[in-house]
Amino acid sequence: MKKDKILEVRNLKKYFSLEKGKVLKAVDDVSFDIYKGETFGLVGESGCGKSTTGRTIIGLYDATEGEVSYSGKNVHTQTDKEKRSFYSKMQMIFQDPYASLNPRSTVREIIAEPMEAHGLYKDKIEQLERIYQLLEDVGLNRDHANRYPHEFSGGQRQRIGIARALALNPEFIIADEPISALDVSVQAQIVNLLKKLQKEKGLTFLFIAHDLSMVKHISNRIGVMYLGHIVELTESSDLYKKPLHPYSQALLSAIPIPDPDVEDERERMILKGEIPSAMNPPSGCVFRTRCPAAMDACATTVPKWHEAEKDHFVACHLYNKTIRKDTDEVAATK
Repeated sequence: MKKDKILEVRNLKKYFSLEKGKVLKAVDDVSFDIYKGETFGLVGESGCGKSTTGRTIIGLYDATEGEVSYSGKNVHTQTDKEKRSFYSKMQMIFQDPYASLNPRSTVREIIAEPMEAHGLYKDKIEQLERIYQLLEDVGLNRDHANRYPHEFSGGQRQRIGIARALALNPEFIIADEPISALDVSVQAQIVNLLKKLQKEKGLTFLFIAHDLSMVKHISNRIGVMYLGHIVELTESSDLYKKPLHPYSQALLSAIPIPDPDVEDERERMILKGEIPSAMNPPSGCVFRTRCPAAMDACATTVPKWHEAEKDHFVACHLYNKTIRKDTDEVAATK
């Protein structure tokens, strides 16, 4: 069965100009596709560029280079009229459910804002009924409509943010670390809510997170990001069964296992050193300074995107036969 491609990201770059001519390479040549109805997880440590990728895709940041196409149209070259239509189809859920809500507005006003901006529901009664329905969709009730954000818990505030994102009946939602600011007990509730809404409304998600244990339960495919680059991309089940990139292996080895006997015996892969600065990334492979399998070629040659196994892509010299052959020959002479 052929999948319908809804989003194409090609060679996306987002650089920030800083003082004294310095440049921060937050996103550096990223490419991937997202298909209609799926959840694509984008994971990595803090500062790897995943949130910047999401914000550049939706147009909150202008791309430095590259192209983002939604339903075949370039997001960053649209007219104002086209952008208006685009924003009704793509919405964003933000990380901090308190900072993203206006503390001076009631829940009703917060959810009504995008509707009014797009000229929907001229009839106030019809608009209010729609707001009530959205609140019920996210597990709240109509009595919450006249309350203010500070009257809610973190999980409830995130539900309000989700209701606001749904106000325009979008097709695609970028969820930017929507659970990282919540208690562990609430995180699963929000993930289950997103899965429920996806099934009911036919939504497509870009789910950005740093917690791989939670991403596993919602994502169909996962892209692993490091220092502005995607280093591995495959089906969720394949990544967890057989991660190929040393960085992915390290991230997955850090996930606790609930069985204490297994947890005590398993060997963790602990990375040495700190993440390099995106203002001065390492030459060649950006992960080489922390990689336990780094070779000489890693310092001089940028690893190419390679389909190591069916639908399992990785950017690593360990899976480049030419590089490995040359490295093994050099090692044999020493």
